[in-house]
Formats: sequence, C-alpha cells, structure tokens
Amino acid sequence: MAVIEVAGLGIRFKRTRSSRRSFKDLFAGRARRTRPGEFWALRDVTFRVEAGEAIGVVGRNGQGKSTLLKLVAGVVLPDEGTVDVHGGVAPLIEITGGFVQDLTVKDNVYLTAGLHGMTKAEIDAAFDEIIGFAGIEDFVGTPYKHLSSGMKVRLAFSVVSRLDEPILLVDEVLAVGDKAFREQCYRRIEALLAEGRTLFLVSHNERDLKRFCTRGLYLDKGGLVVDGPIEDVLERYAREHGGKA
Repeated sequence: MAVIEVAGLGIRFKRTRSSRRSFKDLFAGRARRTRPGEFWALRDVTFRVEAGEAIGVVGRNGQGKSTLLKLVAGVVLPDEGTVDVHGGVAPLIEITGGFVQDLTVKDNVYLTAGLHGMTKAEIDAAFDEIIGFAGIEDFVGTPYKHLSSGMKVRLAFSVVSRLDEPILLVDEVLAVGDKAFREQCYRRIEALLAEGRTLFLVSHNERDLKRFCTRGLYLDKGGLVVDGPIEDVLERYAREHGGKA
C-alpha cells in the first residue's frame, strides 16, 4: 500500500524570497509561466512510496531535496502536481524549529509533542524517556534558550522520534551531534524501521544511506534523475559528480 504518492510535482520560488509564500502567491500565480527572477526548485517529479520502505534522497546542495521533504510534510504547497500522504508524519526537518526560547524544557516538550498530536497522558507516560534519551535530566526546569546547541538538537530528535506516526521524514539530522548521540539516533531509527515505519531520509552521508535505505531518489536541477536501488543511485551520483553523496 502506498503511503506517499507524488505526481507531476512542481514548486517555484523567487530568488530573493524564502520558501514561505502567501496565499496570494499560491493562488494568483499558480497558472503563470516562470517570470524573470523565478526558478523551479522541483519540476515534474513523480514517484510513490510503499508502507515500510526506507528511501534515501540524494543530490547536490540546492537541488530540491529539502524542499521535497517539506512538500511531503505539508509545510509548503506545490505550484503544480499533487502530493498525497496517507498517514501522519514525524518531521525531523529544521529540527529545532518550533521550540519557544523562553519556555522551560518541560513546557517545550509538552507544547511540541501536543502540537504533533500526543495527548497529555501520552506525554506524561513518555516524558522521562524523552528527557533521558536527550540526556538533559538536570535541565528540565531550564529555559530552552539556555541549552547548548547540542542539547537542543538532542531534545528535538527525542521528542519528534517518539511520535507514533507511520512516516518518518529526516533531513540531515544524523549529521549533527557527537558520535555517541548519532549512534543513539541510529538505534532509534532502526527500531522504528523494525516496527514497519516508512523512512524518507535526505543525507550526504553514503554510509547512513546504505545503512538504512534500500531505495534511492536522485534529484538534479529540480528533476528526478534516478529512482532505484540505493546502491545504483549512489553509483550514478558518484559517476556524474566525481565523488560520494
């Protein structure tokens, strides 16, 4: 059963603006041709992901990988084509975004997990595990803004990876943190995959891609160049760009 279905997907941006677009942009500009200063971040992308698959997305910087994850997560809307997601997503994208600087660690856990659909009872039951995984037991009452950058990343990963959603979207989060924390992340992701979750992973780390993924999507210049076994995708990417992912 497909959990993600993408057909003819396209999204364009102005070179001088961010990915946050107004409703006026979305509806008034949908049918227009590309104007000077605009570019297509993705164009005519089509694929489907079956439940339980582990997909690695590769490509050079600026080729639409993170934008694709944001479209799947529903953070941004396409200018053309469709993205149908059947089931909830746990988005590890811009991982520390959404936390409130002046709230305590505890308040942020309840706020963030609650916004992602967890009930208070579910958060109560998971709270000690979330804090323990992040290794910040001594900072529960500390304002979030006083945490180190490493603590913030650990907390964010711990909260989002605890969500009971069938689809896990991961954008380069495994590249941050120290070695011990990365190994914790690896084990958590492997456990989620063993439960039958679906993984959508953007990474430049060939080892991570081979460790978790069986299939790959290779994006270049906003288009889908290759959709196939991860080994074949990485080999094609290396051949065209003279190096690893």
